[in-house]
Amino acid sequence: MTAPDGSPFAFRPHEHLRRPPDFKRVFDRRRSAADGKLIVYVCENGLAHSRLGLSVSRKNGNAVHRNRMRRLYREAFRLTRQEMPAGLDLVLVPRRPDQPELEELKRALPRLVRQAARKLGQEGRRP
Repeated sequence: MTAPDGSPFAFRPHEHLRRPPDFKRVFDRRRSAADGKLIVYVCENGLAHSRLGLSVSRKNGNAVHRNRMRRLYREAFRLTRQEMPAGLDLVLVPRRPDQPELEELKRALPRLVRQAARKLGQEGRRP
């Protein structure tokens, strides 16, 4: 999984969720996992790779702070996506305006994605 520039960790444009219908599909699926700082919504996407969307509201601070949070969450996804199941659309929603450390996010994000992905898998087994 290498980018055209040879970097195995590049975050390519086709890995972004951008369109409102894509976000709506993920939110409508209602499969999530959360901890004190982050909510992760997941939905199958039928692709060989996962895509990431971020929903950072104004209650998280001014535009500079929100953009810094987006960059931090994107970086955590970029560095840990090999530890997560593929073929999912993810929407990350920060719960609190305080900015977590990158190392903390790198530990929490794969764990939350796996928890939410398990909920997707259990759906078919319920009576």
